[in-house]
Amino acid sequence: MRLVEWNKPAANGQVSRAVYQHPFSGVLENVFGNDLFQKEHASFVPAVNIAESESAYQLELSAPGFNKTDFKIALEKRTLVVSGKHAEEKEVKEQKFSRKEFNYGAFQRVFKLPENANESAIAATYENGILKLEIPKKEQEKNESREISIS
Repeated sequence: MRLVEWNKPAANGQVSRAVYQHPFSGVLENVFGNDLFQKEHASFVPAVNIAESESAYQLELSAPGFNKTDFKIALEKRTLVVSGKHAEEKEVKEQKFSRKEFNYGAFQRVFKLPENANESAIAATYENGILKLEIPKKEQEKNESREISIS
């Protein structure tokens, strides 16, 4: 089973991407990304890489400019919520820009964990703008072969 992003239905009563997919979203998705028709927008959404090995799932979020204390990682009912928030510096707010592409603010990414994820052993590190989460897999019970005698 794979680790997948989970899209929660909108709390404001509007139809969210988890429930409704716009008929043209697939056509334009490659050009504009997944959030073109999404109702809820964040000022910053970090890119994520998800990899799987024999023993663990690895999650990497690209979030440059954050401190470790800017992140919150929560786990509830097999759902992993990674959020972060950092405020724009005062000097930046007061400057006049001819072009401004850096975004400040908050984000939230939600992932549904597979059944074989070991929730109690999740580890996180943040280095060089990359938040890394290691989600070990549970050891699976080995099915041993044996003969059963009839009594």
